Amino acid sequence: MSMMELDREYVAGTYRRFPVEIVSGQGSRWVDDQGKTYVDMGSGIGVNAFGASDEVWRQAVTEQLGKVQHTSNLYYTYPCARLAQLLCEKTGMKKVFFANSGAEANECAIKVARKYSAEKKGGEYFTILTLVNSFHGRTLTTLSATGQECFHSLFQPLTPGFVHAEANNVPALEKCVEENKLAGIMLEVVQGEGGVVPLTGEFLQAAQRLCRERDIPLMIDEVQTGNGRTGYFYGYMAYDLQPDIVSTAKGLGGGLPIGACLMGKKVENVLTYGDHGSTFGGNPVCCAGAVTVVERLTEDFLAQVREKSGYVFKTLENAPGIENVTGLGLMIGIRTTAPAGDVVKLCRERGVLCLTAKDKVRLLPALNIPMEDLTFAVETIAQAAKELANL
Repeated sequence: MSMMELDREYVAGTYRRFPVEIVSGQGSRWVDDQGKTYVDMGSGIGVNAFGASDEVWRQAVTEQLGKVQHTSNLYYTYPCARLAQLLCEKTGMKKVFFANSGAEANECAIKVARKYSAEKKGGEYFTILTLVNSFHGRTLTTLSATGQECFHSLFQPLTPGFVHAEANNVPALEKCVEENKLAGIMLEVVQGEGGVVPLTGEFLQAAQRLCRERDIPLMIDEVQTGNGRTGYFYGYMAYDLQPDIVSTAKGLGGGLPIGACLMGKKVENVLTYGDHGSTFGGNPVCCAGAVTVVERLTEDFLAQVREKSGYVFKTLENAPGIENVTGLGLMIGIRTTAPAGDVVKLCRERGVLCLTAKDKVRLLPALNIPMEDLTFAVETIAQAAKELANL
């Protein structure tokens, strides 16, 4: 059996994989089993914040592996405590719960919001408001939070207690808040899986105002937008928001599975002994790698992310075969005249690996991608879009 045949025989068929076997990588370049090199514009769907085999990250992870790989949360470990300290200092949040994924971080966020509201207002205040076209995870509860019916049909009955308002529609948001006894409002500042659609500042400020007026926890899902991806430490910082709960994952671990739920002053003491837990949460190896990611997300570095983002937008906006470009920082969606899948395929053949989101080509490159690689990738995408549009 070939490797791909082996995979198809024994791995659950939940992914439509690209016909590429990655065997190694360095920075923003990956190498397949045939020795072909690609510029990676996906970073493991926004996970490899500093690219493949990043030396600083690898050294920290390897050093921790040589000490202890896991202890459980019955004991203290320094990488866990240090990462929590860094996250709180950089955000102004007060407490952190560590999990293993974005979905689990969102599960924790939902539990915090519901417990807070039940204790403050009564048990009937359990509904979480999210947005149409949102995506919050694939567990049954975070799938219920996700405002996309295409994810719901096969998994009924879903977890009750979620309502969805139209994104960027302030009157619809106000109406939904008025009609429901809410435990929280959960938003992504850029809807990633929904097609890389940014929320407007006006809408986000309206959500914050409603939360403050009614003592509703404001919950920001930074699973994909967080940890420098948008050119800000967390995406909400671009809109002058002060959330009560922040969930994050993906780029935080730099390549290892970790999620985090950050809790602000309003809810910092909501979770007490026995309320929540995670066997692998706060794993010292994952946290050691994450510390190296967070420590390097300085304002000077984030300014470089924004500069690279500006180059991508300037080059691709109004280019032949490209209808529009959306997103924030290095979280970018490109609607092409030709089908996005065709553009991605042609780019792959020419040595550039891209993603899709809905009907768009999606870019989530490493935050430190060299300009040489970024330029090659963007020019390849532009040329592919132009050729496939027959222009």
